[in-house]
Amino acid sequence: MSPETIFQMQLILGYVAWLLCFRAYLWPRLQAMERVEAHRLIATLHSFRFFGLVFILPGVVGPNLPAAFARFAAHWDFATGVLAILALLTLRIRPLFWLFIAAFNLVGTIDFLFDYYHAIQVGLPALAGELRSGYAIPILFVPILMITHVVALYWLIRPLPAPVRHVAAA
Repeated sequence: MSPETIFQMQLILGYVAWLLCFRAYLWPRLQAMERVEAHRLIATLHSFRFFGLVFILPGVVGPNLPAAFARFAAHWDFATGVLAILALLTLRIRPLFWLFIAAFNLVGTIDFLFDYYHAIQVGLPALAGELRSGYAIPILFVPILMITHVVALYWLIRPLPAPVRHVAAA
């Protein structure tokens, strides 16, 4: 099997495994939480996005990792992580909290969409070995991050459900 095929298969299976885990364990719990707490949990997960800077750390990734892919992925991951941290720090200032929640989810989603585009453009699947120790990031970490971005953005744009009114029986 070619490195390209292995990388693509692992990327797909990463999404499948995380979707199964998310559906069984995370989705029910997130839905049961108050909206702020659910977004806070997602922001906490994304606050570790600074780790994407490894894509530009010499010796961690191979010298033939395309620089255009590596720089964009590293800097946008870093920006997403900082925005998620700012969301967590502004939890008590709700307008700022919601601003940073929207910002990190938009920036993070744009990051992943462009990362996939750049990866295709530079033929990254065939060069997947150049990711070296960073190989686990797109296979294990990116799928759950993308899934939670989709959920968070959906929650941000959908209207809040109307409060349920209980009529007391007389």
